[in-house]
Amino acid sequence: MIATLKENWRLVMLIVIVLAACFALFSPTIGAPDDDELGNESQQAEGFTNLVYGLDLAGGTRIRAPLIGMTAEDVEFAADNEAAVAAAVADELPDTDTTDVIARQEFEDEPGTVEVVDPDVSESEFAEAMDASGYEYDEIRDGVTAATRAEAIEVIEGQVNQAGLSGSTVQEVSTATGEFFILVEVPGEGRQDVIDLLQERGNVRVDIYHPGDDGNYTTERAALTRDDFQSISTATQNDQSGPHVPVTVREDSAEEFQQKAVDTGLATEGGSRCTYDEDPETTDPCLLLVVDDEVVNSFGMNPDLAQSMADGSWAQDPNFILTTTSFDEAQRISINLRAGALPAELDVLGGTTSFISPTQGENFRTNALLVGILSVLTVSGVVFLRYREPKVALPMIVTAFSEVIILLGFAAYLGYPLDLAVLAGFIAVIGTGVDDLIIIADEVMSEGDVSSRKVFDSRFKKAFWVIGVAAATTIIAMSPLFALQLGDLSGFAIFTILGVLVGVLITRPAYGDILRRLLTER
Repeated sequence: MIATLKENWRLVMLIVIVLAACFALFSPTIGAPDDDELGNESQQAEGFTNLVYGLDLAGGTRIRAPLIGMTAEDVEFAADNEAAVAAAVADELPDTDTTDVIARQEFEDEPGTVEVVDPDVSESEFAEAMDASGYEYDEIRDGVTAATRAEAIEVIEGQVNQAGLSGSTVQEVSTATGEFFILVEVPGEGRQDVIDLLQERGNVRVDIYHPGDDGNYTTERAALTRDDFQSISTATQNDQSGPHVPVTVREDSAEEFQQKAVDTGLATEGGSRCTYDEDPETTDPCLLLVVDDEVVNSFGMNPDLAQSMADGSWAQDPNFILTTTSFDEAQRISINLRAGALPAELDVLGGTTSFISPTQGENFRTNALLVGILSVLTVSGVVFLRYREPKVALPMIVTAFSEVIILLGFAAYLGYPLDLAVLAGFIAVIGTGVDDLIIIADEVMSEGDVSSRKVFDSRFKKAFWVIGVAAATTIIAMSPLFALQLGDLSGFAIFTILGVLVGVLITRPAYGDILRRLLTER
């Protein structure tokens, strides 16, 4: 028994891998998203399997858009001075905040970059600001840096995850002319809902609006920002507080905010009553909830909270709520705070958007299944007509389609969304796989008697050499599609390459073991 297993270890390995793939496909323990990661609003893969369907097969929205911004290249400044550089350039641009200027220096003692992501700033204004702030640069170009694009992708992934949009993909794609775009695909969601989620940068802060020493009202900007929060809860709504987002302020920020509240008159005995929306010139001090420089809500401070800040006890347990005017707004603020702010705004209007209805996606899935069944019947028929020998043809068909099971299990385990490009990769794998198996069968049976295992091994090695060279050629041909990140073509390349590797390393050798056992006698 042990000797037989050792002799046919390739076949045993194939069986084990197919069983593992079936486990990944059908086990309820695979493909269940982490609720904490997805904001407790996640959706598991639908249907009998753990497969996740992409936009083409589930319906949904695809957005392909560039990031708004300009970059000054080869700027000379010290590595520890990035914040000062950004502040200096921002000061020279009217109505531009430091959040709209990004200074980076990737390597010490080498020139860095300065990016302006304010859509209202022209290239000439950017150049004048750089000159006025005293920083030399080589050129100003359209577009942002690779680091900013990577940060934007990370934030958008966080936004769609926190919104519970399972199966979504976010990636960078480029054109042959060197333009870079962010490609976002969200299955099962309407176009406008996705645009509403992504078109804002999501900069959330809390300002204090209060009368100054001269009697005129002033604003204490960024009294609290995302970095000041230790924990951020999901949006909540009740009869007392209305829609709001509970937060906990970091211990090292609580004392400073508490002191600002006292100094500005926000935290006084009896609290403060905010009438900012009605009459901003006579109101008590207010907290302003600001999203992307737009005030979305204003509120005062209740007497109990004000008293705890006045006597200094609030900083020991710095809980706080950000009230909003609607539950949808509360959800948006919670998502933005959890995921972070985009370093630059997506130019949705300057990009392209498309929508596939869920019904159309379901039709695609049905048609894909029918095409798959037709492919199975066609391949099976051709193979039987070619050999008219069940012990050669039947293992060939089973082995070829075991590759598909393995690839489906791989996709289910990783939660990789299946789309039309991936299915095209599956078809390519089936085609090349059957070709290779036919090469093996023809080679080992081409010269008559093959009852000797020594003769079989010699002929199989010759066939496998041809298959190996063909596999290497396919991998080399597909690699640019994968490396260049060309959107849908990447999925096609990934599964074609993976299928070729599975064939060469697992299924072709296993088929050889099967033929050896069926055709040889000694």
